[in-house]
Amino acid sequence: MSGEMTVKGLSGELGIKDSTLRRWAREYEETGDGAFPGNGSPKINEDHGIVRLRKKVEELGRENEVLRNLRAFLSQDHA
Repeated sequence: MSGEMTVKGLSGELGIKDSTLRRWAREYEETGDGAFPGNGSPKINEDHGIVRLRKKVEELGRENEVLRNLRAFLSQDHA
């Protein structure tokens, strides 16, 4: 960030693509110290969380449907 080394030189030294280093720098400039919580970028972590929550919502929807069907079945007169 201080400009002491070129992006190309630093990315070569770190063994990563210069585009990755530029993206990391941009994310750090945008969000500061909160740029890399856990082990990845906020965008990746957020996307993973959204996918996980959508799967849970689908699972709960299926469970509710089973329970509705069971309640309807049990409320019928089976004499």
